Amino acid sequence: MLRSERARLTALYGSLLVLAGGGLIALVNILLRGGLYARINGAVTTAVPRGDVEKALTEGWRTPVPAQKLPPDGRVPSQEQLQGYAVTRNLSTAVEQATLHELLLVSLVALAVFAVLSIWLAWWMAGRVLRPVAVITETARRLSGANLHERIGLVAPPGELKRLADTFDGMLDRMESLVGAQRRFAANAAHELRTPLAVQRAAAEIGLAGDPPPEKVARIRERLIGVADSSEHLIESLLLLAVSEEGLESTGPVDLAALAGADLAATAHEGLAVVTDLGPLTVEGDGALLDHLIRNLLTNAVRHNRAGGRIEVTTAPGPGGGVLTVSNTGPVIDPRDVPRLLEPFRRRAERRHTAGEGAGLGLSLVASIARAHGARLRAEANPAPDGGMTVRVCFRDPA
Repeated sequence: MLRSERARLTALYGSLLVLAGGGLIALVNILLRGGLYARINGAVTTAVPRGDVEKALTEGWRTPVPAQKLPPDGRVPSQEQLQGYAVTRNLSTAVEQATLHELLLVSLVALAVFAVLSIWLAWWMAGRVLRPVAVITETARRLSGANLHERIGLVAPPGELKRLADTFDGMLDRMESLVGAQRRFAANAAHELRTPLAVQRAAAEIGLAGDPPPEKVARIRERLIGVADSSEHLIESLLLLAVSEEGLESTGPVDLAALAGADLAATAHEGLAVVTDLGPLTVEGDGALLDHLIRNLLTNAVRHNRAGGRIEVTTAPGPGGGVLTVSNTGPVIDPRDVPRLLEPFRRRAERRHTAGEGAGLGLSLVASIARAHGARLRAEANPAPDGGMTVRVCFRDPA
């Protein structure tokens, strides 16, 4: 049993070539048999001299001449003509048989050589065709977490194997990006979790050392409670991120316009102008996760705004489902930094460890919840002088 694609392709190509060669040889023999006798007979009749005919007669080439070999005009040939016809017929038959026998031998030898050559060519051609597959296989076998940067980079004309290699390279790009994001996430999460622990330890060891006065104890107590609240919020955000990445367990119709109005009323936005246009929009999804999505967008819009700034919240039905839009003014953001801000623990500026700063998980939670609902997230930096960001979540029609 053939266990490799190259051997199977060789058998297929070789068999087809051998069958084609055998069919060609058989066709040549069949066509040659049909007209060979008549051509030899005509050639012998015009080319054999009279003396050779008499010599053949003396050597015993005398056989009866069948009626179909007689002249067609109905005249009765003479004895000498009959003998000449017999010699011509016997000589033509002998030449025909010898020619066909020699042709058969030569054809068989040619077919054997052609078969060997066909198998070798089929093996070579199968190797050429499957070489890109071997390159892809070797690259896949060699890849690991340490060398995900390697690519196939197949140099070949456009075709199925070229598209396969390019698709594999694209998959490696995505894998490298995902692995890099996971590594950054693990490092950032470790850093974010270690920071409050370090603050708590320092407050306990330094601030409470000796016999501190009650006022200092109260300040340290308030500080420790704030750090604990931040840690609790961080852990809840990480759990929510993990839940949203797992997908939706149960779904139902959610009135997104009503949910956005309620979350906007519950979000503190003093000093900011609020513009709303909450059109009717009902989507299929998890109400709790969608509530977190809207609240994170609103919190991000308030936290990264400027004094006297503006927040715009709109919901609008569309032909493919509907769109939730949250836009805010604020610092001017480089459009190239927007995709980076959607990653966990990524901020526009370095963390200053101040109250209400956040852990840098807001937009990444929004992106994760949007993916869980099959929605498309589009984030764009607003141009100067308003600055800030506009985030659109495009939901698909569940029908």
